[in-house]
Amino acid sequence: MSPVPFKANAARRHRIPKQRHRVTNWAEYDASLRQRGSLTVWLTEEAIAAWRAEPRTTRGGQPHYSALAIATALTLRSVFRLALRQTEGLIGSILRLLGRDLAVPDHSTLSRRAETLEVPRLQSRTGPIHLLVDSTGLRLCGPGEWLIEKHGTQRRRAWRKLHIGVDAETGEILTSELTRSDVDDGSQVEPLLDQITDPLASFIGDGAYDQADIYRTVAERHPDADVIIPPRSTAVLSEMAESAPTQRDRHLQSMAEHGRVGWQKRSGYTRRALVESVISRFKRVIGDALRSRTARRRTTEVAIAVHALNRMLELGCPKSVRIA
Repeated sequence: MSPVPFKANAARRHRIPKQRHRVTNWAEYDASLRQRGSLTVWLTEEAIAAWRAEPRTTRGGQPHYSALAIATALTLRSVFRLALRQTEGLIGSILRLLGRDLAVPDHSTLSRRAETLEVPRLQSRTGPIHLLVDSTGLRLCGPGEWLIEKHGTQRRRAWRKLHIGVDAETGEILTSELTRSDVDDGSQVEPLLDQITDPLASFIGDGAYDQADIYRTVAERHPDADVIIPPRSTAVLSEMAESAPTQRDRHLQSMAEHGRVGWQKRSGYTRRALVESVISRFKRVIGDALRSRTARRRTTEVAIAVHALNRMLELGCPKSVRIA
């Protein structure tokens, strides 16, 4: 049996029929998809009312625009995939159509304020969280694929790694970290957990998280949480497996008894496919590249994108049932 669960039937996978599903709330989901393109969803009355910054009480220059106004502008940029100058033009035209006598932040202001903007993080509303973690690559600005294929490139393509934690019940991204491409996935578990205040019911990740430090970190913060990570193919039981088995020991014992695929179903590891869907949605809706030039601005860009995706889920998401 292959050590990688989803390749267990690779030799005969072409004969396994693809599952078919039917969306049961199509009318509501269809309406939510249309709402994603509505400007009133992203430029709200609350944002317009708080457009101007509050008077500063400490020494220093007085900002013209509130943090909410800057976040709204950057959200429009992310959702509609605009450059900063086009974002400036879009906001100006909207305010003129609304008849609001408000100043428009120019592209330089948007870029500069993105360096220090604090984006509030979403907190789970479902109680104990089943947290799904994974990472993906986001390329930096550079030559397009066609240009590289035709002329080649003299330097390696640069990219950054995005680590996310997803609520398995809602599909919302609760936590995220942007790092260099050479950073290990396991090293970011602690920063991801730092962003979550609610208790964990389970922590689910792929084999890259099979590290003793990760089991220890989760246990210290959330003693009652189940850690569901597939052990490596060369993993062995600990010395205390007979008298006081660890969670990892119990996974190995279950695999020995039921097989790796059987362990997947019994442990709930199959839920991890949901985080792959979230990553796919991120790249299809937001894009697979970062456009900002500095590390702080890239972090803000990712936080704004995460906030926009979560807002889209609030508008509506499909509910499907398997039919074949």
